[in-house]
Amino acid sequence: MITPARTPATRPSQGSISERFLSFIDDPAFPCVGSKAALARAAIQPNEFGRLGDRGNDAPLLDALAAFARRIESMDAADTTVHSFVALFDGPSDTDERRFEAMLWSQLQRLHDLDARRGTPWAADVSRDPDDPRFSLSIAGHPFFVIGLHPGASRIARRFEVPAMVFNSHRQFDRLREDGRYAKMQAATRKRDTALQGSINPNLADFGTAPETRQYSGRKVEAEWTCPFHVRRPQ
Repeated sequence: MITPARTPATRPSQGSISERFLSFIDDPAFPCVGSKAALARAAIQPNEFGRLGDRGNDAPLLDALAAFARRIESMDAADTTVHSFVALFDGPSDTDERRFEAMLWSQLQRLHDLDARRGTPWAADVSRDPDDPRFSLSIAGHPFFVIGLHPGASRIARRFEVPAMVFNSHRQFDRLREDGRYAKMQAATRKRDTALQGSINPNLADFGTAPETRQYSGRKVEAEWTCPFHVRRPQ
């Protein structure tokens, strides 16, 4: 069952999976300082969907992401708030890293295929090649960086009770890099992640120097790994 998307200013009901996700981010040990800053500014938008892999999620998820993209694009250029869209799925709870990786890319492919069938062109400011460092996932004409979380993640920071995907605007990341905030946030997050896990995430690369698709699922992918995603022409 799909619940309505919530505006960033609205806290979800106590005890819901959305509330538990926000509490997960709020935990003092959670390492991502960017997520904590977004939480403090009520800029994380949780949305609940059915089981990951259910095709009934595709159109509602695409519609919600399109609305989120329009809101990001309508923001005042002087607004430095970084917003995140979170898709929370009602299972499965027994994912290992390879299974979740396959399910994540299947879901993203279906979203893109539907987007292309609706006639939406790829975002002009990012590459269409998923193995290119300049690639970002284009949804509703807006480029996104995706972060996957699930119960079987090896990295503690990626381990949540249900599968989840966090969609962050690539354009907002670009602004963070331009004003110098990104490097500071990255260094602080890596330091906190090492304190939590005992080691830095081996799959992280400096933004823009390696394909970001290698980071989406959270699995430590092999050197020869290639992204299974395929870009379609809009119809």
